[in-house]
Amino acid sequence: MSIEEDIKQNKKFASEYERASVNILYTSNWLYNINAGRLKKHDITPEQFNVLRILRGSHPQPMMLSDVTCRMLDKNSNATRLVEKLRQKGFVKREVCEKSRRQVDISITDKGLSILTKVDNEAEEWNSTLKSLSKAEAQELNRLLDKLRK
Repeated sequence: MSIEEDIKQNKKFASEYERASVNILYTSNWLYNINAGRLKKHDITPEQFNVLRILRGSHPQPMMLSDVTCRMLDKNSNATRLVEKLRQKGFVKREVCEKSRRQVDISITDKGLSILTKVDNEAEEWNSTLKSLSKAEAQELNRLLDKLRK
C-alpha cells in the first residue's frame, strides 16, 4: 500500500523529498507500534527495552546514567524515569559509586537478563516484519538511511 493510501491523502506531495519524509515518519511509527505490542506482554516499553539492551551490552560493568542516555535511540526519553521503572520491576539496580558518591552506577540484574532472553527468543517473529524486503533490499535501505543521517 502506498503512503498516500495509508494516510488517505488525495493531494500529491509537493516533492518526492516531502513524500519520503512523511513515509519515513509514518513507517517509523508503524514499526514502533508493532514493537510496543510485542514487548507489552513482557511488561516493558520499547524505551525500557532499549535501556535494558544498552545495559546488557556493558554487563557485568555498570554504567552511568549519562552514558545510557547518549546511547538511547530516542534522545528525548526521560532516562531517569525509565531506569526507576525498571528498578521497581527488578530489572536493573542502582548503586552509589564507591569512588564518587555523586555518581550512580546502573546495572542489569539477572531478572533483566532473563526478560531480554525471552524477547530474543521471539526475534524471528519481530524480524519477519521486514521479510517483505530481500536481504539485498534491507542492505540498501540501511545504506540509504545511514546516508540520510550523514
